[in-house]
Amino acid sequence: MIELKSKLRRWGNSFGVVIPQRAVMEEDLKEGDEINVFLQEEKNDISQIFGALKCKKINAQKLKDDIRKEEQKNDRLLSRHLRNG
Repeated sequence: MIELKSKLRRWGNSFGVVIPQRAVMEEDLKEGDEINVFLQEEKNDISQIFGALKCKKINAQKLKDDIRKEEQKNDRLLSRHLRNG
């Protein structure tokens, strides 16, 4: 048994799935053979993609304060460098 991913394609009034040649060879399939197909639709669930961030709340004021502190630190380093250089 092989599991593979394929896109559903329209053929006339029907739909079909293309089976890659390697899978055909591995399973020794021939035209006319009956096969079982198990369908599972793959959905892009945004909560799965961004799930780790959904509980993370950002405190805007803390973020601004942290940026200001970092800027002040960089200003002090730059002024020291300019005095000594």
